[in-house]
Amino acid sequence: MGNREIKEAKVRELVEKFKKAQAIILTSYKGLTVAEDTELRKKMREAGVEYKVVKNTLTLRAAKEVGFDAIESYLEGPVALAISYDDPTAPARILAQFAEDHKAIELKAGIVQGQLFDTAKVKELSKIPPKEVLLAKFLGSIKSPVAKFVYVLDAIRKQKEEANA
Repeated sequence: MGNREIKEAKVRELVEKFKKAQAIILTSYKGLTVAEDTELRKKMREAGVEYKVVKNTLTLRAAKEVGFDAIESYLEGPVALAISYDDPTAPARILAQFAEDHKAIELKAGIVQGQLFDTAKVKELSKIPPKEVLLAKFLGSIKSPVAKFVYVLDAIRKQKEEANA
């Protein structure tokens, strides 16, 4: 297999990943040590996020094939891709948390559910809690009024029982 065929295969692979992805976050990793990079990759894996370093030209070719031409201006210097197929907030959240302690990480841009996000939008996205936390908060907000209603009904029942006795 020649060099060209290998590159074409990588582009096809990236196109498939881009089509399935809920979020693709571009980040600069220049200046990370091997230990820091290993730590970041571990956190990504644990969250079900794929973290890859791919040549910018191959990334751009794949992006153009799926209509993400707008990321071209962000593909300068060493760029890594954080791809999530389930939780659109996970890659941005993990990268932003990691960047707090490791100044070498820089959030560049992202494509979230087909929309281009600039650096500011990616940082905002990173502040959204995980889906599980949002669901727990939602269920908690539903449970509270229901519990109060049940308490009121029980108080009315007890009051009636006392009146009948």
